[in-house]
Amino acid sequence: MDTADARSLARSLKDLIEDAHRALVRDEQPELVTRVTGHLGCELKHVVNVVAAFPGWEHVNLQRGVDAYLAAHSPDAEWFGIAGQGREHDDVVNMLAAAARGWERYEPGAVDYEAVAIGPDETTEVVSLGLVLTRAPGGTPVVLALRGPQEHMSPNCQVVVLAPGRAAAKSARDEIERLMREHDVYRGQVLSFAWSEHRGNDLVTFLPRPEVRPEQVVLPGGVLETIERHIAGVAEQADRLRAHGQHLKRGLLLHGPPGTGKTHTVRYLMARMTGCTVIVMTGTAIQFVSQAAGLARRLQPAIVVLEDVDLVARDRSFTDDGNPLLFALLDAMDGVGADADVTFVLTTNRADVLERALADRPGRVDLAVEIPRPDAAGRAALLRLYARGLPLRADLDQVVARTEGATASFFKELLRRAVLDALTRDGDRPEITGDHLNRALDDMLHEREALTRTLLGSGEEPEDLMPDDEPGSYGPRPGRWSPARMPSVYFSAAEPGVDQPPQ
Repeated sequence: MDTADARSLARSLKDLIEDAHRALVRDEQPELVTRVTGHLGCELKHVVNVVAAFPGWEHVNLQRGVDAYLAAHSPDAEWFGIAGQGREHDDVVNMLAAAARGWERYEPGAVDYEAVAIGPDETTEVVSLGLVLTRAPGGTPVVLALRGPQEHMSPNCQVVVLAPGRAAAKSARDEIERLMREHDVYRGQVLSFAWSEHRGNDLVTFLPRPEVRPEQVVLPGGVLETIERHIAGVAEQADRLRAHGQHLKRGLLLHGPPGTGKTHTVRYLMARMTGCTVIVMTGTAIQFVSQAAGLARRLQPAIVVLEDVDLVARDRSFTDDGNPLLFALLDAMDGVGADADVTFVLTTNRADVLERALADRPGRVDLAVEIPRPDAAGRAALLRLYARGLPLRADLDQVVARTEGATASFFKELLRRAVLDALTRDGDRPEITGDHLNRALDDMLHEREALTRTLLGSGEEPEDLMPDDEPGSYGPRPGRWSPARMPSVYFSAAEPGVDQPPQ
């Protein structure tokens, strides 16, 4: 047989084998394919698929939306999964097509689940790969498929709607998205945006809502009331303010030396606003401020807390690239919309280096409150507060006189050391005396504790570390933005960090 005849024979044999394969496929469709096409009432090639993708941290909300959809349209529907090698690398539609053509042996199997958080101490299961037979709002048969984030592939979760027509698929998808928002698990929670090295994606973490009572906040008269009026007062009158054409979005800046209690003030606001969604961002997580602002608008009333905002909101003249994170922050604050019941609460130890544009538009920062080192009355109040529940038998005047310039976190540590000293010397039920306090204070004020005093905020500010005319200077610079130049009320306050050392 010459070469031409051999090639002709090979082609014929190839065509024969392919025809035989197609005939077998037509006659013996895989169970996975027949389960889907049998429900939809059309061949696989005519099936329309509509996909809605969401960030991975929305997986729990997607599950809740689908659960609510099934409860309304097919409460008895049961999920099924897909078994077969390579399913972790393929999407649902491609798996159906591969099974239909006999390329892969995909078949119905067990549903894949994973656990996700729905609160600080509670988790639930969500479908990471599964399908369910149901109907569109108009009654047309549809198949829903859920797919969670995939390792080394898409960081998104998605719902796939398979239907015999586009209109039915779209109506089911839209209804699921509506139910997602109606049953949003993040509403009214305290959340933290954090950066993860795992796929470099942004994650949302649940935090417990703090329990801080007004009597645990030591502020000069009227200051706490002013802060509450700016934050809670607007929320309470939101509908009436909108009716009169007034904006709801507002901004609060808390500034002062480290350790004076800025974070504790924020924690009190979290406790005070019990029905409010709170989103806390600090450090590298502030790069996700746009996503956080969008979530806050969706879940309003909401508070977005930006800790140590000077890390990203530094005056643009200090950086060669104009500070891209600053522009992202300003865009996020502006993009929420004036009608949104959203508060931005910013904290900083370095108000002198902040970008002035933060104060140039209503809804960015329109109230600044300084949290300085406490005066004598404040220091006495802090000692009594941190000694609550302890048998305190001491004259506090001497301790107050020796701790000028100390911060709330300094007094928290002082009481801890005094209690430790009393337990060591006097047994399990000691009284805290002046001797215990003074021994602890002597230890903290000793030269060997110089670094500790600085870290806990009892030392002076390092104002002369750099010349004032250099970028990054610790000293004041003429023309630099400061809270005193803001078009707002300006207060000075001091208070403790009861539940944790103030930041």
